[in-house]
Amino acid sequence: METCYRHPKRETGVRCSNCERPICPDCMTSTPVGMRCPECARQGHTTVRTMRSVTDEPALTYVLIGINVLVAIGSMLGGGVGTTSSSLTDDGGVSQHFIADGEYWRLLTAGFLHVGLFHLATNMLSLWILGSMLEPAFGRWRFGLIYLVSLLCGSFGALLMSPDNVTVGASGAIFGLLGAAAVLARNRGFSLMESGLGIWIGLNLLITFTIPNISIGGHLGGLVGGGLCALALVDLPERVRVSRYVPAAVCVVLGTVAVAGSIAIA
Repeated sequence: METCYRHPKRETGVRCSNCERPICPDCMTSTPVGMRCPECARQGHTTVRTMRSVTDEPALTYVLIGINVLVAIGSMLGGGVGTTSSSLTDDGGVSQHFIADGEYWRLLTAGFLHVGLFHLATNMLSLWILGSMLEPAFGRWRFGLIYLVSLLCGSFGALLMSPDNVTVGASGAIFGLLGAAAVLARNRGFSLMESGLGIWIGLNLLITFTIPNISIGGHLGGLVGGGLCALALVDLPERVRVSRYVPAAVCVVLGTVAVAGSIAIA
């Protein structure tokens, strides 16, 4: 993976939309024509983008959306359209009973199952918006790490607060991306309220606590997990001189703790 031209020890998957130099999150400046390096942002120059800009496409986001949609089709074929259950949700949803029986894969599969088209559509729209913003900023594999850890933390939160319910949905991972977006915005000096991100998070939390049959634990667990991952990946290297592998290792440990906690609860 390439490294930032100003911070050689920081890997990145993003290039300046003007000069095409690789830039890390700390060097990115959002403009109407894409992410710019500090020099191009100050100069305001615009040149024709090269084909190398296609690497900024959020390919993993599209893959995740595709997996969720394919699983939803399978769920629908199993009788899950507009119902609370299907063969797939029964076999893949997370609850204390199933985890106690050793069906640990449910901690992961629950995040790719949805109940009805509205549930799927709202989560996939959020994933597309957040993924299009965060995957280029963090890089593909770091974005994937945040998503995975958020999903596992969401499953842990669901088991912690509603152990007897069968919980499904990508909402835990989506809330994790919201937490990561908030950390990234703060790191780069953006106001959460002026950017609209704070309102988005607040509205989602309001919905979480006021509408029945929504997993409060799943949403809060994902939010905390994604936020902590982003802190490790963005803030930790700036505050402490560590190996470039340490921030990712911290995220892996966090995901492992979430899995271990889920098993311990069950």
